[in-house]
Amino acid sequence: MTEEAHSILKHFHFKKIIIPVIIGMGVAAFLIFQDFDMQVFRDAHWTWITTFWIFIALLLMAVRHLAYMYRIRLLTDKQLSWKRSYQVIMLWEFASSITPSVVGGSAVALFIVNKEGINMGRTTAVVLVTSLLDELFYILFVPIIILVVGYDKIFFGDIGFSFLNADLGMFGVFIAGYLFIILLQAIIIYGIFINPRGLKWILIRLTKIPFLKKWKNKAVDTGNQIIVTSKELKGKSLLFWIRAFIATVFSWTARFWVVNAMILGFIAVNDHLLIYGRQLVMWVILLISPTPGGSGVAEYIFTDFLGEFIQLGLSPALALLWRLLSYYPYIILGAIVLPGWIRRVYQIKDAVKENEL
Repeated sequence: MTEEAHSILKHFHFKKIIIPVIIGMGVAAFLIFQDFDMQVFRDAHWTWITTFWIFIALLLMAVRHLAYMYRIRLLTDKQLSWKRSYQVIMLWEFASSITPSVVGGSAVALFIVNKEGINMGRTTAVVLVTSLLDELFYILFVPIIILVVGYDKIFFGDIGFSFLNADLGMFGVFIAGYLFIILLQAIIIYGIFINPRGLKWILIRLTKIPFLKKWKNKAVDTGNQIIVTSKELKGKSLLFWIRAFIATVFSWTARFWVVNAMILGFIAVNDHLLIYGRQLVMWVILLISPTPGGSGVAEYIFTDFLGEFIQLGLSPALALLWRLLSYYPYIILGAIVLPGWIRRVYQIKDAVKENEL
């Protein structure tokens, strides 16, 4: 095993894996204990209907993963087989699950995709465009859902946060996050599709501000990545972008509707678009979560945002079940996939070196 392999394994150290598990399980246990009602648990029978909808939830997780696999094959011009795409996405999600949500797993994703034999230019393009498509889904779908469901139903109660001595309600937090996402994506689109060298120049000029000087090298690297990405994406057809965005819609919609299916396993609900809309708002908060994979924060806000659709006292338990279906499997399966992936990519690398000799 090379030093390079050991360096990437540090990102997947046992401590980094166990921390989000402890945080998430701890918060879930606290919430269950705080709102525990024995009668509610006695009344919550596991029936064949429950089994059916949990199966549907798992099926939706599979759809999400397949959509991601299709998208990365498309973005790499099918240089990755379906099997290799499965491993790459699993490790990408694994990295995202054990790093703070505000940081994400992009740095590890660059390493993973590049080690699959994809040149660094295309690797950078894949990671940046993946982020761009994900955020574009959010930018487009949130206003539609709010218009269909209604502002008052999406933004409810007095949940909020304090920032710079100002109290932000739920709507304030949402608007701040939504506008930040739009600004960030506008900058990326300008850099990739309009003027990559101009964006690099702006980034470098910004680092001349005294308190930003230490970020100069990062600004140069980011500018270079934008230029390389722009070159890689030139000439892509409209059909290419339509396919990539449709795969993105399928992946995110499947991810959110896991909760709808899970709730149906225990309670009959009709407001599915409202549940979907609430999750879109939840996602803004999870994006800025300082904990690995949003652990703890996700379990806590689930009960606030979706508690009204669930029998009182049952929502903390369903929050835990939601994470068991949609979060912890990536930690477990990622840890299983990682050793075999390391052996495979470095065998390929060694074989290439031998052929060169």
